[in-house]
Amino acid sequence: MTAAPELVTAVRSAKQYLTYVSAGLEEAGFRVFRPSGTYFVTTDIRPLGQTDGFAFCRALPERAGVGAIPNAVFYDHREEGALFVRFAFCKRTGVPEEAAERLRKAFAR
Repeated sequence: MTAAPELVTAVRSAKQYLTYVSAGLEEAGFRVFRPSGTYFVTTDIRPLGQTDGFAFCRALPERAGVGAIPNAVFYDHREEGALFVRFAFCKRTGVPEEAAERLRKAFAR
């Protein structure tokens, strides 16, 4: 990437979180779709034995102390997005790492 130094720093910082959090989510068992230009990572919950994104997201805070958003809320036909949830990684330093660790523990096999 070529840009003003402050923009390069911002992109490099976001990339660091994206790379780390995606790897952490994969280690927890999710199938991860790496984004090209957003602060959200979409994941497939089927590898965890889940098929209902709404139920998964409702139970997640109690199970792992982490929040996620069911992608179905963004679909005209909600059933098409039922298998996917998204996580935000635009958080202060340490939060994405802690969330990934909690998810790994919650879904350890």
